[in-house]
Amino acid sequence: MERGIDYLVGTPKGHLTRIEKSLLEQTWIQARESVRVKILQQEPEFYVYAESHDRVVKERSMRRRRLKRLWASLHELRNRKSITRDNLLMHIGALKKEAGRDFGLVRISIPKPQEPVNENTFHFSLDRERLRRTLRREGRYLLRSNMQAASPETVWETYLLLTRIEQAFKDLKGSLSIRPIWHQLERRIEAHIFVSFLAFCLHTTLRNLARGRAAGLTSEAILEKMSTIQMIDVHLPTTDGRHIVMSRYTQPDKDVSLLLAQLGLMLPEQPPPKVYASGQVGL
Repeated sequence: MERGIDYLVGTPKGHLTRIEKSLLEQTWIQARESVRVKILQQEPEFYVYAESHDRVVKERSMRRRRLKRLWASLHELRNRKSITRDNLLMHIGALKKEAGRDFGLVRISIPKPQEPVNENTFHFSLDRERLRRTLRREGRYLLRSNMQAASPETVWETYLLLTRIEQAFKDLKGSLSIRPIWHQLERRIEAHIFVSFLAFCLHTTLRNLARGRAAGLTSEAILEKMSTIQMIDVHLPTTDGRHIVMSRYTQPDKDVSLLLAQLGLMLPEQPPPKVYASGQVGL
């Protein structure tokens, strides 16, 4: 009997509720140094419940920062004088968008129509049970696959490869802003692909460099900082009709200089001036 197509897909964490009891009975298998998995067989497929220690630390840190900002903002709203119920709802909507899923970890009671905003009508508390459930699932992924012959390590590595491919497309369409350009000649299509690939390689190199030397900074954040460095041409006419052209980059700000030092990058020397005869400037 021929085997069909192999598949490996991520499963929503909400699906854990249905199989969590069965997963508790399984033992952890060390897939690699910082990753362990549990395997749950359910013919004709199986589930892989993976836990990444590095991901746990990262997700917990991000959630802590979001909750801290949300909590401080809610206190600020409650202490604000003369705030109307409509304004309060608008601010809470903005906080919900900023906090994302972590907004659901806080129970919020808002005033009824025509009621004033004060400590009695507007109060909030942490949903501790939901927070404990969220903490138990930090850095954990539920995967579903029919790759019965594959080892847990292979399944995990394959999933990481899929996430990297997805991130590559997001980078190309997002931060690199590469959009379809309708070329009519084959050589132009190849040139477009080649330039796009070079841009992606540089983007990925910068991200990997930041991972080891400036953890927490994305390629987009670094490029935004670097964009303050600009290249200009200074034209100086001489008394005999010639022009001196000096190409210069602007000196980086203090924070940009610190970033360059952290990444181990050095700006090149300023290029030497060029002298052009009259009428030859720009050739």
